[in-house]
Amino acid sequence: MWTPTEEEKYGVVICSFRGSVPQGLVLEIGETVQILEKCEGWYRGVSTKKPNVKGIFPANYIHLKKAIVSNRGQYETVVPLEDSIVTEVTATLQEWASLWKQLYVKHKVDLFYKLRHVMNELIDLRRQLLSGHLTQDQVREVKRHITVRLDWGNEHLGLDLVPRKDFEVVDSDQISVSDLYKMHLSSRQSVQQSTSQVDTMRPRHGEACRMPVPHHFFLSLKSFTYNTIGEDTDVFFSLYDMREGKQISERFLVRLNKNGGPRNPEKIERMCALFTDLSSKDMKRDLYIVAHVIRIGRMLLNDSKKGPAHLHYRRPYGCAVLSILDVLQSLTELKEEKDFVLKVYTCNNESEWSQIHENIIRKSSAKYSAPSASHGLIISLQLLRGDMEQIRRENPMIFNRGLAITRKLGFPDVIMPGDIRNDLYLTLEKGDFERGGKSVQKNIEVTMYVLYADGEILKDCISLGSGEPNRSSYHSFVLYHSNSPRWGEIIKLPIPIDRFRGSHLRFEFRHCSTKDKGEKKLFGFAFSPLMRDDGTTLSDDIHELYVYKCDENSTFNNHALYLGLPCCKEDYNGCPNIPSSLIFQRSTKESFFISTQLSSTKLTQNVDLLALLKWKAFPDRIMDILGRLRHVSGEEIVKFLQDILDTLFVILDDNTEKYGLLVFQSLVFIINLLRDIKYFHFRPVMDTYIQKHFAGALAYKELIRCLKWYMDCSAELIRQDHIQEAMRALEYLFKFIVQSRILYSRATCGMEEEQFRSSIQELFQSIRFVLSLDSRNSETLLFTQAALLNSFPTIFDELLQMFTVQEVAEFVRGTLGSMPSTVHIGQSMDVVKLQSIARTVDSRLFSFSESRRILLPVVLHHIHLHLRQQKELLICSGILGSIFSIVKTSSLEADVMEEVEMMVESLLDVLLQTLLTIMSKSHAQEAVRGQRCPQCTAEITGEYVSCLLSLLRQMCDTHYQHLLDNFQSKDELKEFLLKIFCVFRNLMKMSVFPRDWMVMRLLTSNIIVTTVQYLSSALHKNFTETDFDFKVWNSYFSLAVLFINQPSLQLEIITSAKRKKILDKYGDMRVMMAYELFSMWQNLGEHKIHFIPGMIGPFLGVTLVPQPEVRNIMIPIFHDMMDWEQRKNGNFKQVEAELIDKLDSMVSEGKGDESYRELFGLLLLEKVEQETWRETGISFVTSVTRLMERLLDYRDCMKGEETENKKIGCTVNLMNFYKSEINKEEMYIRYIHKLCDMHLQAENYTEAAFTLLLYCELLQWEERPLREFLHYPSQTEWQRKEGLCRKIIHYFNKGKSWEFGIPLCRELACQYESLYDYQSLSWIRKMEASYYDNIMEQQRLEPEFFRVGFYGRKFPFFLRNKEYVCRGHDYERLEAFQQRMLSEFPQAVAMQHPNHPDDAILQCDAQYLQIYAVTPIPDYVDVLQMDRVPDRVKSFYRVNNVRKFRYDRPFHKGPKDKENEFKSLWIERTTLTLTHSLPGISRWFEVERRELVEVSPLENAIQVVENKNQELRALISQYQHKQVHGNINLLSMCLNGVIDAAVNGGIARYQEAFFDKDYITKHPGDAEKITQLKELMQEQVHVLGVGLAVHEKFVHPEMRPLHKKLIDQFQMMRASLYHEFPGLDKLSPACSGTSTPRGNVLASHSPMSPENIKMTHRHSPMNLMGTGRHSSSSLSSHASSEAGNVVMLGDSSMGEAPEDLYHHMQASPSSSSLSSTHSAPSQMITSAPSSARGSPSLPDKYRHAREMMLLLPTHRDRPSSAMYPAAILENGQLPNFQRALFQQVVGSCKPCSDPNLSVAEKAVPAAPSSWSLDSGAQEAQPFLSAHMGHILAPPVPPRSLHGHYSLHFDAFHHPLGDTPPALPARTLRKSPLHPIPASPTSPQSGLDGSNSTLSGSASSGVSSLSESNFGHSSEAPPRTDTMDSMPSQAWNADEDLEPPYLPVHYSLSESAVLDSIKAQPCRSHSAPGCVIPQDPMDPPALPPKPYHTRLPALEHDEGVLLREDADRPRGLHRKASLPPGSAKEEQARMAWEHGRGEQ
Repeated sequence: MWTPTEEEKYGVVICSFRGSVPQGLVLEIGETVQILEKCEGWYRGVSTKKPNVKGIFPANYIHLKKAIVSNRGQYETVVPLEDSIVTEVTATLQEWASLWKQLYVKHKVDLFYKLRHVMNELIDLRRQLLSGHLTQDQVREVKRHITVRLDWGNEHLGLDLVPRKDFEVVDSDQISVSDLYKMHLSSRQSVQQSTSQVDTMRPRHGEACRMPVPHHFFLSLKSFTYNTIGEDTDVFFSLYDMREGKQISERFLVRLNKNGGPRNPEKIERMCALFTDLSSKDMKRDLYIVAHVIRIGRMLLNDSKKGPAHLHYRRPYGCAVLSILDVLQSLTELKEEKDFVLKVYTCNNESEWSQIHENIIRKSSAKYSAPSASHGLIISLQLLRGDMEQIRRENPMIFNRGLAITRKLGFPDVIMPGDIRNDLYLTLEKGDFERGGKSVQKNIEVTMYVLYADGEILKDCISLGSGEPNRSSYHSFVLYHSNSPRWGEIIKLPIPIDRFRGSHLRFEFRHCSTKDKGEKKLFGFAFSPLMRDDGTTLSDDIHELYVYKCDENSTFNNHALYLGLPCCKEDYNGCPNIPSSLIFQRSTKESFFISTQLSSTKLTQNVDLLALLKWKAFPDRIMDILGRLRHVSGEEIVKFLQDILDTLFVILDDNTEKYGLLVFQSLVFIINLLRDIKYFHFRPVMDTYIQKHFAGALAYKELIRCLKWYMDCSAELIRQDHIQEAMRALEYLFKFIVQSRILYSRATCGMEEEQFRSSIQELFQSIRFVLSLDSRNSETLLFTQAALLNSFPTIFDELLQMFTVQEVAEFVRGTLGSMPSTVHIGQSMDVVKLQSIARTVDSRLFSFSESRRILLPVVLHHIHLHLRQQKELLICSGILGSIFSIVKTSSLEADVMEEVEMMVESLLDVLLQTLLTIMSKSHAQEAVRGQRCPQCTAEITGEYVSCLLSLLRQMCDTHYQHLLDNFQSKDELKEFLLKIFCVFRNLMKMSVFPRDWMVMRLLTSNIIVTTVQYLSSALHKNFTETDFDFKVWNSYFSLAVLFINQPSLQLEIITSAKRKKILDKYGDMRVMMAYELFSMWQNLGEHKIHFIPGMIGPFLGVTLVPQPEVRNIMIPIFHDMMDWEQRKNGNFKQVEAELIDKLDSMVSEGKGDESYRELFGLLLLEKVEQETWRETGISFVTSVTRLMERLLDYRDCMKGEETENKKIGCTVNLMNFYKSEINKEEMYIRYIHKLCDMHLQAENYTEAAFTLLLYCELLQWEERPLREFLHYPSQTEWQRKEGLCRKIIHYFNKGKSWEFGIPLCRELACQYESLYDYQSLSWIRKMEASYYDNIMEQQRLEPEFFRVGFYGRKFPFFLRNKEYVCRGHDYERLEAFQQRMLSEFPQAVAMQHPNHPDDAILQCDAQYLQIYAVTPIPDYVDVLQMDRVPDRVKSFYRVNNVRKFRYDRPFHKGPKDKENEFKSLWIERTTLTLTHSLPGISRWFEVERRELVEVSPLENAIQVVENKNQELRALISQYQHKQVHGNINLLSMCLNGVIDAAVNGGIARYQEAFFDKDYITKHPGDAEKITQLKELMQEQVHVLGVGLAVHEKFVHPEMRPLHKKLIDQFQMMRASLYHEFPGLDKLSPACSGTSTPRGNVLASHSPMSPENIKMTHRHSPMNLMGTGRHSSSSLSSHASSEAGNVVMLGDSSMGEAPEDLYHHMQASPSSSSLSSTHSAPSQMITSAPSSARGSPSLPDKYRHAREMMLLLPTHRDRPSSAMYPAAILENGQLPNFQRALFQQVVGSCKPCSDPNLSVAEKAVPAAPSSWSLDSGAQEAQPFLSAHMGHILAPPVPPRSLHGHYSLHFDAFHHPLGDTPPALPARTLRKSPLHPIPASPTSPQSGLDGSNSTLSGSASSGVSSLSESNFGHSSEAPPRTDTMDSMPSQAWNADEDLEPPYLPVHYSLSESAVLDSIKAQPCRSHSAPGCVIPQDPMDPPALPPKPYHTRLPALEHDEGVLLREDADRPRGLHRKASLPPGSAKEEQARMAWEHGRGEQ
């Protein structure tokens, strides 16, 4: 049965409970629980952490605590009954725990360990508090320690500051805001103090304390190391003031034995002293610790004979010093003992012993000797602060060590009343003694005794130093052989006070003989009484005592014998008639000096003081005695204070008339003496005296009379010192007056009451009179008034004893009212006046409401005046603070309402004005100088803010009502509202209170929201209808918005416990203000339109506050705004624009979240649905929510630890949204720049350039002025665009994307040219040129591309279920990319298959990544096919500007053929088209379109074979190009792979699969494709042949067997093809037998047939690429395979008439024919592969034709046909015309021989070399060696055709629109050109001998790439590029060997070659037929190679241009000058004509 608990209400969990039972409550150890019910060992209740969850838990797991229960029952509240500070420690430790762990995580290790230490200390201190065993003082001390630590931890953890009073947390409701502010300040100061000095007893929380803090030095002697003394020693320590030249402390004595240990064994480790009572002033003096070492032993240390061993003398040994100033800093910081070593120096001359310490300090090293290293005193020092009680409390260990208290000589700064002391300090100064007939001087020892009047020696009245017991006699140290010893030794005489009178001192002088007996002989004495006859003590002075002779036999038993003698000069003067017959005779030549200093609280040395106390003995001297009192020292007066006061009042009573004024003055003197800090502690003595001992019942009359007289005199007197003193003494004078009246009243039963009252009234009239005087011209009067005002508030308490509160208040009001207003008095008087008012307010009088009613108006009046003039703001704020504090504490009283009303009327407006002024000043000062003027400090602002808040908090409905009713006009009200709203706004903007003053900030917010609620009704009532005032409303709205957005009110970010506390106390103030704001908005009515669009941004900010209720209230306002704007303008464009604009900035600041987006859409759509304009509204709301979605994604990416890719993707997504969907250009541009910055950060320079280009494209080349925007200054559009272009060009350069930069360079150049800005033009042209250089010279890597699919709903919006293609980084392969993507999306799972995912994956709440590599499909296909384009250029176009990508997936369709899987192997080809080309503004773009095609097995086979052919060609080309024999393994493996595969399957498999009759019959439509495959296979044979030739050339001897094997397998492979294609052996007799010459290993062309013609057309490389082109190039030279001869290309449309063909070419401007207007400068071409001319690698495709020229058959074995007329060869020799032609062609090359080659190299090239104009002799040789006697003259076309059928090179076919930037001529030397021949089986021509195709071995390969053509001749000029596709020493016709392919060896000697190439040089001219000899010294017609220094001389003539050129359509404009190659072309043309003529 569960029963409610009665006592068990609250407990702490002592063991964690897992809640393993039904209804069980999970509890952690340390949690607190509130218990509701109990049942059989179980409790039911809640954890205070989660008060809403109830459950059960075991009773024995709970430790019960006492608690107070209120509101018993279902909703009871339980508060634990324990000390509040314990509760606070518990809560704080729990809060710190989690933060403490975080410190470790964040690597703040130092703070982590410090905090751990502090937490352990707190736990320990809490335990002590809970133990309950502490005294009250200890509890207070423990609490102090706790609060210091709590505040320290809170500050370092960034938690809130806790305001405290007396270590208890204050409740902000119970005190005024001003007090709360002061507590925050003092808490902050205490935290700062504790941080700098954790545990000092400094007064905290603003306790004022005027007491000086005494300092004390703790000194401990650790050891004295010495090895030469060997005797006992006394070490005296004292403090010495070097500047004053005197000792300031007693001496501390340590007695050591000869081993250096203490003589008293008990003193081990206890040789320590405390030098006490040093003031702050002392600490600044030049103090030293001085140690004098006196040894006790023989007279001379080093002479054992001097003196007998049993006699011991005190002898000086050495001295050590330590400067306190030097060590003070370290001692202050250390706060513990620190060791020091003091060197002991010995005195060189004993007579100077008394000054040794001064000599050491002054470093007069001649007067002392330094010790050996082992001499030294080791001491430890520690500096302590505070009074002795505190020192004892805090350092008990020190006092347990037998501490010797060593006092200051004289009194300390502060004399405590109970401090009784009676010490006489005597210094033995010096003596002068006679030699006494001795040859040497005496060794004098002085012995001193203290004797009482009866002659008895006083025991233990002499102290050599603290630390040792007192003794009865004193023996001085002995100075060796000195008759004038100077001792300077201080002895303390602590004589009992009762024995002091009548005692005297006796000094006996002895000579210590060093002879054997060593006796001490008495030779004289001196004496001195301690008190004079007049009762005064021996004065503090040096006294010269008379020395009286005596001897050892003299007796001192009868001291009266010498006491009658004069002891000194003064004494002698007093008793002149001394009989000379006395026993003791004075030695007139000898003297002895002592000095004394008395420190006594009982004895006086002052005669005047004694005379006053015994005034009755001198009645006639009373006036004089009273006058002399002010000359008595203060110490003497306070010692006898009570006696003096009694005496004074007795004198006053004795004769009032006569002595009244003097007694008054004496009284004033004594009272003012007690105001001195030194005697401040005697004030209680004075108070006690007045209360208990004062008996002057009649004194008041005289005191009042004197006081009034003084005041009345003040107007006339010039010197007013005595008046001012009387004013200062006012407090005690009134105490005496009042007490005297009370005594009189008691004695007389209240007689003369009226007279007393009227006298006081008159006195106050005099006071008013003094204050009302104009003191501006009299400084003395000013001081009098100031003194009066200062003392005035101190008399109120005294007056209240005699008068009622109202009466006193009236006195005070009259007095304060008599002061002139601030305008008429000076600044200093102002301050004094206000201070007086402040003290009045702080006085007890003001706490009575009766007095406040009287005084408050006058106080407020003065404050009001000061605030109006902005004077003395700090004091005024203090007064106001006090007033509010009093009003708050007495706020229950009814009168308070009236007082508040008074303050509101007087202060509210002026307070607001003051705050506005202070705030604006502080703002301006900060802006100007970065510092504030003293008046504008945060402190003043804080003070006044707290005053204003205090006042507002006190105001209630009636106050507000009166306030608002009192305004005379609406303008006044408006001004007031504007002021108060402005102050509130500034409060929130300027954050007057620091961030951690949470209590203060919340209270401020609460007061503001309450005030606003009161004022909003006035605003609505007065300024809505006709009197609408925009300014006030705007001010109100701004305030409300600022209020809701305050950081301190955002409860979501604070801990739940703190949030609960705030909500319980204040509720959510944001919601309160939001309701207020909404209702005010609704009240606006038609005036709402004034706040559109101005308030959209602020309101949006409010709705973004993460408080659902605030959002629900505020979001509908936007609908309202849309509605009002729609009504007014017919649309809501302004709302739309502003909302979008502000949303962006606010979301990026971190505001808003997903739930806000949903709520925003939901609420607004719901409202918009009901409107007439619903469609536009819905579309607007939708686009805003979509924008928000993107903005949130963007923000999450930016603020998270996201990778660059994500951020960039997100930014692109948002940027595009702004551009395309909501068309916000400015936002779009902003994001362009954000994106650009991100790219730059990630070093994506190309992407950065493309991004900026977006902005650049928005600008025009116009002079329109643009405003300042982002980081751009205000400038013209032209300037901004120019700057952007330059920046973009720079980024393209950094990204090595020069091709993209070049068009921009041109655009800029065009602009500069139009402006004639040649300097910039020159710069940009040079830049462009350098980019061309970079393209050709710098290495660039081709990136890989990857397709990435992002599947699943967990991806950000912009990635979700989309696929992208990403451009990889340099060197990044698929594995690395995949790893990078997975690290960017750590939650993602990589999909292992390439199939498209299903819906389940797309809709799941997860992340799936699908990644695979894709192949780019370049757009610039034409560039890639152009033969002459260098590979470095092609490489760029292969991977840039790519928008399509391909991915192939093999699969089997139908049943898989196990024997030959190729039959069913299909390919699924996916082509991805992106939204934008790569590279672009991002490294990745979304896939826009997917195309899926299935490739049949046959098509696949065609592609595989074709690709393999291309790969082989590229590889072969690379090896051909190598100048050095490199590693040929790659080629070996590739050839082996193809040939071996062909033998073992490879091509054979395709033959089986597709050449099978079954297949052909089943697939009749594939006939053409089968033919194509056959051609490709044959082509492969040719390529392999070339490869083997190259392989043979480079193969290593050890690899010959492999080569042999390859050739054998090659034969087998070809044989299998013969078998498959029966006609192949006929076509290629060259390959059929042993008769085949070595040059004829390769396959020959097939005979002409229509099928073959068709095949040619279909199989041309461009056709394979799928482009419908007009010209397909084929080779026609019969000897190209043997000699690397120049080849001819035929057109696929050769069956047409020549004219048609001409038109064809026009229609295909991309055709690159010899006469093409867009071709590059021509160069002669040998059949070298492109790589031989500077290209590192060939393109993978379309370059096969180049090598295929090598595969043409030799003419010798080719059947005769129309193309090849028979009988041209005669005996294997060339016909004459061909020889002549040869000499011309080759001869023209001769002048350009390469100067860098040696003769041998030129004769026998070691590798294939470019044959160009630069290398004549060297490169002509292979041409000749292979061709002598083998060149067949083809038919020459008729002249009438005008040669329009020039050669077409496929590689140059690309669309004109996509023309890449033109390349400079200079780079052509390196440009590889790739003529692409047809396949080996292609026909040469389908026509007869009159065919229009150009023929002839030398001209057929020439391509003019310039605009100019030569006349109408049909010949093409010779090419100036070379083609070395075959080894130069290829097959020699003179040798026939058996094998089909044989090793190469060289033929023809160098001389033969040189002879054969001698020919007459020709020079090209404009006349086609004219041949002019060329000057050998002329420069070459083409630019030289890069290492040539001469520039080409490019001659041209206008006449060489074709006339038709004018009519021909032109593409890109180029200069129409003669191209560099044209001179040579002309020569070749002439050679052809010559040859034709011969034929």
